[in-house]
Amino acid sequence: MAAMDIVIRGAEVADGTGSPRFRTEVGIKDGRIAAIGTARIDGARVIDAGGLVLAPGFIDMHAHSELAVLTDHDHLAKLGQGCTLEVLGQDGLSYAPVDDETAPQMWEAIAAWNGRLDVDYDWRTVGDYLDRLDRDGIPANAAYLVPHGTVRMLAMGWENREPTPAELEVMKAHVAQGMEEGAFGLSAGLSYAPGMYAKTDELVELCKVVAGYGGYFGPHQRSYGAGAMEGYAEMIEIGRGAACALHLAHATLNYGVNEGRAAELLKLVDEGLDEGLPISLDTYPYLPGMTMLAALLPSWSVAGGYGALAERLRSDELRARIVRELDVEGTDGANGVPVDWSKIEIAGVADPELRDLVGLRVSEAAGDRPASAFFLDLIERDEFGTACLMHVGNEENVRAIMRHGVHTGSTDGVLAGDKIHPRAWGSFARYLGHYTRELGLFSVEECVAHLSGRPAAVLGLTDRGLVKEGHAADLVLFDPETVDAKATFDDPRRQAAGIPWVLVNGQVAIEGGNRTGARAGRALRRGGARH
Repeated sequence: MAAMDIVIRGAEVADGTGSPRFRTEVGIKDGRIAAIGTARIDGARVIDAGGLVLAPGFIDMHAHSELAVLTDHDHLAKLGQGCTLEVLGQDGLSYAPVDDETAPQMWEAIAAWNGRLDVDYDWRTVGDYLDRLDRDGIPANAAYLVPHGTVRMLAMGWENREPTPAELEVMKAHVAQGMEEGAFGLSAGLSYAPGMYAKTDELVELCKVVAGYGGYFGPHQRSYGAGAMEGYAEMIEIGRGAACALHLAHATLNYGVNEGRAAELLKLVDEGLDEGLPISLDTYPYLPGMTMLAALLPSWSVAGGYGALAERLRSDELRARIVRELDVEGTDGANGVPVDWSKIEIAGVADPELRDLVGLRVSEAAGDRPASAFFLDLIERDEFGTACLMHVGNEENVRAIMRHGVHTGSTDGVLAGDKIHPRAWGSFARYLGHYTRELGLFSVEECVAHLSGRPAAVLGLTDRGLVKEGHAADLVLFDPETVDAKATFDDPRRQAAGIPWVLVNGQVAIEGGNRTGARAGRALRRGGARH
């Protein structure tokens, strides 16, 4: 046997299938796992992994790192917790495909998520963006979903109406092109403009295109509050109607109206699975959510874009209508539940002069003013770039959903902003530490499968997600006794503990807990041939 580039010796392997751990040696050659066995394997470099668990690199099924991977070459938020692959293009809003008119609109539309970083926005198509990732070199691997809201913006702007037949054909063509260029599926953000204006039939037609390429539909559905069950039922109906694989993004049930209702969601999922529908889901292991503060607005108020919204806010009548819907009726943007401003925390601002508001609940920041009126003034002054934490989760639901057999892990990690959610830096370590070691909800092997082998199968990757000969050497070594999320809401940018080694495509990215500087990630592309 030829000498390996790297040999990992002494580890217990949790191979990503959920099977019991086993002790073996693993040899890596030319970026691949080239040998696995109990006999001694020789290599140019040996990693002594005694006492550690060797697992496939973790896959973040819901990430918002499209710009971060181009500017943050360390990318410790993800590499530090063992993530070697991120799925980008989430929630129906991302930076490709665009044209010269929609590119600046897209830049502003999700500034609250990704900031306004110093990036030359020189790509337009999905293929261009993936090429840009490979040209610059990225810390971890990346996969991409075609974002429905961005595609809708290209075809018909921010209009709150159904597309004409011609406009629908334009959208289908953009989705097809994105899939041909390597996207893994279609995302949707059905509580964000303009994607929220789409009706079920539109989404079915677009998902038929995705299904033709073997991709999947990954929706942020219409509601995680008062209309959550109806929303999940609609997503399953879309998957059924399009014969398209369905992956429920950040599947959760929030607010008091949904306490203890996880079994109802899982019953819907199980019924679909029993029919033979390919359904999966992901979660992040925390209670609060995070999004752009302007997302709480009713959909009609954002029709036409933020410029049109600013005009509406100058009308006393329309402003009063927005306040009434926020405080009394519950907007579609706020999940159909009247907003409790004491649970909405200002997490990031675009205007540096507003940074003293970060960390305050909207009700606190408003002082003696009505909170909803303060909210409207704030988002307008901050040019709709404000981010927020929403303290609305339910632990019982989180635990029940994460234990389901089709569950995968994610961070939903927003990396820009003054006070980000700790899930961006801590989710995978929290699964292994808090939920596996401390609470015993999983065995180590089960948890690893949720975070590696299972998401790889959802993505259709046949050479990643397992510790197996011939697979890409995306690997993580962790200590099951000390692995832990150190990121907190007060200090959210802290590297996870107990993860001393991470390899991406056979190159060491984390060594002894420290970043090496290797940028061995690449843009993964799903095969575009129809079947």
